[in-house]
Amino acid sequence: MRKVYLIGRASGKAILLCFLLLAAACQLAIAQGARYAITGTVTDARTKSPLPGVVVKFQNHNIATATDANGVYNLSAALPPGNYQLTFSFIGFKPQSLPVTLGDQQTVQVDAQIQEDIVGLDEVVVTGTSVATSKKELGNAISTVSAASLENSVATSVDQALSGKVAGAQISQNSGNPAGGISVRLRGTSTVVGSGDPLYIVDGVIINNSSPELIDLGGYAQNRLVDINPNDIERIEIIKGAAAAAIYGSRASNGVVQIFTKRGVEGAPKISVSTQFRVNEVRKTLDYNKYPFRFVNNLASDLTQEPVTRYDYQDKIFRTAYGTENNVSVSGGSANTQYYMSGNFLSNQGIIDNTTFKRGGARLRIDQTIKNWISVSLGANYVLSTSEEIPNGGLSEAYGALTGFIFSNNFINPEPVNGVYPSTAPTAILRRTNPLEAIDRFNFGQRTNRFIGDFQVNLTPINGLNISYVLGFDNSTQIATGYIPVGNTTPSYNAGYSRRADRTAYLLNNDLNASYRTFLTDWLESTTGIGSTVQTEKYYSTGITGTQLGPIAQVSSGGATVVSNEGRADINILGFFLQQTFGIGDRFFLTGAGRYDVSSVFGEDNRWQFYPKVSGSYLVSNESFWQGLADIIPIFKLRASYGQAGNLTAIGAYDRYTNYNPVSLPGIPGVIPSTLLGNSGIKPERQVETEVGADMSFLGGRLGLEFSLYKKDVEDLLLFIGLTPSSGFLNQYANIGTMTNKGFELMVTGAPVQTERVRWTSTLIYSRNKNEVNNIPGGVLPFPGGFGQVAAVDGYPLGAFYATYFARNPDGSLLLNPAGLPQPERAGRNPENGQPTGATVPKVIGDPNPDWTGSWTNDISVGDRLSFRTQLDAVYGFDVFNFTRRVGERDLYGGLAGYEPELRGEVPKGTSTALFGIFENYIEDGSFIKLREVSVAYDFKPAFLGGNSMRLSLAGRNLFSIDDYSGYDPEVNAAGQTNAVRGFDFVEVPIPRTYALGLNFTF
Repeated sequence: MRKVYLIGRASGKAILLCFLLLAAACQLAIAQGARYAITGTVTDARTKSPLPGVVVKFQNHNIATATDANGVYNLSAALPPGNYQLTFSFIGFKPQSLPVTLGDQQTVQVDAQIQEDIVGLDEVVVTGTSVATSKKELGNAISTVSAASLENSVATSVDQALSGKVAGAQISQNSGNPAGGISVRLRGTSTVVGSGDPLYIVDGVIINNSSPELIDLGGYAQNRLVDINPNDIERIEIIKGAAAAAIYGSRASNGVVQIFTKRGVEGAPKISVSTQFRVNEVRKTLDYNKYPFRFVNNLASDLTQEPVTRYDYQDKIFRTAYGTENNVSVSGGSANTQYYMSGNFLSNQGIIDNTTFKRGGARLRIDQTIKNWISVSLGANYVLSTSEEIPNGGLSEAYGALTGFIFSNNFINPEPVNGVYPSTAPTAILRRTNPLEAIDRFNFGQRTNRFIGDFQVNLTPINGLNISYVLGFDNSTQIATGYIPVGNTTPSYNAGYSRRADRTAYLLNNDLNASYRTFLTDWLESTTGIGSTVQTEKYYSTGITGTQLGPIAQVSSGGATVVSNEGRADINILGFFLQQTFGIGDRFFLTGAGRYDVSSVFGEDNRWQFYPKVSGSYLVSNESFWQGLADIIPIFKLRASYGQAGNLTAIGAYDRYTNYNPVSLPGIPGVIPSTLLGNSGIKPERQVETEVGADMSFLGGRLGLEFSLYKKDVEDLLLFIGLTPSSGFLNQYANIGTMTNKGFELMVTGAPVQTERVRWTSTLIYSRNKNEVNNIPGGVLPFPGGFGQVAAVDGYPLGAFYATYFARNPDGSLLLNPAGLPQPERAGRNPENGQPTGATVPKVIGDPNPDWTGSWTNDISVGDRLSFRTQLDAVYGFDVFNFTRRVGERDLYGGLAGYEPELRGEVPKGTSTALFGIFENYIEDGSFIKLREVSVAYDFKPAFLGGNSMRLSLAGRNLFSIDDYSGYDPEVNAAGQTNAVRGFDFVEVPIPRTYALGLNFTF
C-alpha cells in the first residue's frame, strides 16, 4: 500500500507541474496587430451549392469560425500584417488551404470550393497528441466514422452504431434487452481475464465503460457506453494498432476509440429538434413442441402415452414493443465565444414483456477564445438512465422468464389460477420458474447517475508550437435492485429474495501535451510531441442480499438471512511520452515514440513499463516519376509500423496480494485468508504488434482501397490458474501463456455514380483474424460461464468449445449402443464388441471465433433532398453452442419441436437423454448475413419553418438474417461481454427487429 500513496503524492506534483508549464507558456504571448475582417463563400466543387458548417481557421492560430446556412463566413482577426494560410475543413471533404495576405486593406475576401473526400485519405485525425495529422502521413491504419454515418441507424448506443463500419472490428450485441451489452473487439481478443474493450476517450476524457453485473440477470450486463447519446457525436476515430496506441500506454492494448462531440460555431443561434418513434418486435421464435401426447413416465421400456394440450409460452413472453427518442440542441456564438447545448430523452421498451430502458441527459460545451494564442473549453454532460429488467438466463441462477420457458413442460398452462402461478416444471427436484410469474411478479431494475466533465486549455504562443491541457472527470453511480416475492415457483427462493447493490466509479485524468512543428529545411519537416498524464480510478461497491423475507418485506434488510459485502479500489497511473516525426520531401514520414507508465496495480519490481513504437509511410504518388500515373492513381502510399502496448484491466487494484476476510467466532473477531493466493511478481500483459499496409485511390479519387496485414503477439498472458489443495488456496493470477492474432483488413470505397444531381457511394469491408493461444498450464484451462465446456486449449483459438463428442465407426457413422442409442466417445474400446469403455474424453468440438467478418454499405443521394442508405453485415465461419436446444429437447422438459421425433416413435425412446451428454450434438454453424441498417430520408423546407430545413426519415435495423441457426439469433452471447466465453447461447434475449419513423427540424 505504501507505493500506492507515493503515486498519489506524485500525482499531485504532476498536476502542479502541468499548471506551472501552462503559466510559463502564457508569458510567450505574441504581439497583437490590426484587426482584419476576412469573408467569403464556401461551396461544394461538385454541386456548386453552398456548404454550411465548414470550419475556417487561420493555420497555427486559435482564430476560427464556420460558414452559415448560405455557406458564408465572416472571420475577424487581430494579427500583424503578413502572409498567412487559411484552412477550410469539413467532414467528408478534402481539407483545403488558401493563402491570404493581410496588409493595407482591412477587409479581405477569400472564396473556396472544396471537393468531396470519397476515399477518406485526406482526412485529418488526432492520434493522442495536440497535432492534427492527415491520414496520408500516418504509418498505421486508423478508421474514422462521421456523424452522417450514424444518422438513421436506429442504434441506441455508440458502440452499437459502429457495427459494420470499421475494418478490423468485430462488434456484436450480446443481448436483445433494450440496454443490451455490446462487445467491441479490435483485431481480435488481446486478453483472457481482463476487459477486451478498447479504451474510450470522449473529448479528451478517459471514460468508464465497465460492465458490472450487480444483479444476476443471466449473464447480461449493460455497457456504460449506453450513457453516451449518439446524436451528440461529430466524429469517431478508431486506432487499432499497438504502434498508434503506444502513446496511450498500459490502457491501450485493445485499441483506442476517440469520440469527438459537436461544438458550437460562430453565428446566430441554430436550433435542431429531432423526434423518432420506434417499433421493436421479435424477429424469430423457436419451433415449439405441438405433439398432443406425452409419455406417462421416462422408462425406456414403457411407451404408454396420454393426451395433452400444448402451449406456446413465447406468445406470452414476447410482445411488440414501442419506443421514442427526442433530441434538441442549440448552438451558435460570437467570434470569441461559441456554445453548444443539447438535451435528450430515450424511452425504449424491450421485446420481453415489462422490460424498458430510459435515458435522459443534457450536454453543454463552451469554447472561449481569450487571445489569438489562447483558448479554453468547458464541457459537461449529465445522464440519468433507468431500466426495468426481467432475468432471462440460467448461467448461475434458475429464475427468469426465458429460463422458465426452456425448463418447462409446455403441456402445463402457465396462467395463474386464483392468483397463484402453477409450477411448469416436471418435478419438485427439477423445479424452475413459471415464466409468466417472472414477468408479472418479479421486480428487477437498475438506475445510473453519471456526470462527465472536462476543462481544456489550448495555447499557440509562437508559430508551430501547440500546448494543450485536459482535465477530465467521469463519475457514475449504478444502483441495482432485485425482488422476488414470497411464495413463488423458483427452485431456490420460495421464501422470497431481495437484493440491492451499487457501484460508484470515479475516473480523473490530467493530460498535458505539447507539440512543435517546423521546417528545418525546405525539404525536412519536424514535429516533436511530448506529454504526460496523471490518472486516478476509484471504485466503491456494496451489495446486500436478503432471503426468507417477511410477509410484506421487499427490502433486503427484511430477510431472515442477510448477507452483505463491500469493496473498494484505488488505482493510480502516471505516464510520460515523447514522439518525434520527420517529413522528408513531403514523401517520407518517419515517427518514433516511447512511453513510460507506472501503475499502482503491480508490484514494485514491475511497476514501471516502457512501450516503444516506430512507424513510417512512403507517399509514392508524390514522387516526380509518378506524375504520369496521377490521373489513374492519384494517391499511393505504403506504410509499416511496430509498437508495444500494455494491459491494466486483467487484475484489480489489490489482486497481487493475498487478501484476508474478516470472520467472527463467538465473541472473538478474526480474519481468514481468501481462496486467491497473491503474486507480487505479476506484471502487465505486453502486446507486440507489427503492421504493414497500403492506401491508394483510383479514377481521380472516385475509388479508394486500404489494406493492412498485422501480427499481434501477447506475452506474459495473465491467467486465473487453479492450485493444488495442499497449497491452502484455490486460485492464483500468473503470467502464463501466450496469444497470437494474425489478420488482414481490406476496405474498398467508391463512387460508381457521381453527377451534379446523383451521388452513389459504396463501401466494402472485409476483416480476417486468426487467434491462437499457447503455453497453457496442462494444455487446457476451462473457463467459468460456459458450464465447463469452454476452455483455452494449446494451439486453438481462445474460447474453443471443449467437451464430449460422438463415438463413431471407422466410416464416420454413429456408433450406437446395444439399445440403438448414440453415445459419447470414451477412453477405450471393448475388444469383444467394439463398444466404448471407460471415462468420457473431451476434445475441441467448435470454435466461436469467425473466419471473417464483412459489411457492404451503400449511400445514394438524389439532388439535395432524397437519400437512401443500406448496410449488410456478414459474419462467417463460427460456431454457436446451442445450450437452449440441449435443454428444450430433453425428455424431462421437451418444450421444443426437436423432442417430437421421440414422441412420434421415429427414434428410440431415450434418444434425447442419450444426446444430452454428447455436447457435439449442440454445436451449430452461426454464420449469418444481416440487413443491419436501411433508411430513406427526404429533406424539404416548409413555409411554416421560414425556409429552414425539415427531414422525414424511415429506418429499420436488423430487419432480416440469412442463417442456418436453429436458435433465436446466432449473434447473442449468454456470457455477456466476457472474452473467454463467446458464442454461448442459453435463452438470451434475441436482438429485435426495429422500425423507426423520424422527424428532424433545423431553424
